[in-house]
Amino acid sequence: MDAPQISLRTYVHIDALQPQLASYMATVSQGFLPKPGDSCLWLEVEPGMAIHRLTDIALKAAPVHLGGQVIERAFGSMNIHHRDHSSVQEASDVVLQWMRAAVSSRKHCRVAWNEIIRGINPDHAVLINRQNRKGSMVLAGQSIFILETEPAGYIIYAANEAEKASNITLCEAHAVGAFGRLTLAGREGDIDAAARAAMDAVDRLNRNAT
Repeated sequence: MDAPQISLRTYVHIDALQPQLASYMATVSQGFLPKPGDSCLWLEVEPGMAIHRLTDIALKAAPVHLGGQVIERAFGSMNIHHRDHSSVQEASDVVLQWMRAAVSSRKHCRVAWNEIIRGINPDHAVLINRQNRKGSMVLAGQSIFILETEPAGYIIYAANEAEKASNITLCEAHAVGAFGRLTLAGREGDIDAAARAAMDAVDRLNRNAT
């Protein structure tokens, strides 16, 4: 069967999932739970229903685990992971080959919003925590970094690089839908470092074809 016309929106290959991000992903996982240190591919395509075929191809190409699959009206996404980096890379390569696509054909990451809020008010912190129940909590007086990207899946890479770079708390890493949203909390200096790492990650995605 020839590949239908499928647009590659997000293609992110993560070398090693950081502990907080792996745990956050596990709270929303519909499939096999990722573990810290796993290699991971996050893939998003248009139209959404095409993700079924791509999931099937990835799982048959290499011994990887399916962490999740989301099918929306317009977009479809999946993430696969495994302790063995080469297994994830092999599955990723086979999917791209079937699509007749290159990494460079993925959609560029657009930053819709990014901001640091310092010394957050207690009322604000409580409301954020009520809205984001899958991650850790923001504490009053902490600083927060918020990031919104389009496509949504790129938020996973930004979150992972921020956690690598700084001692922060991951509150939200929402990576499905039209936009992805990231919320990090911590001490002011740690948040500054995490914000720089997240924005540098976005720049690398847009600069690098692979």
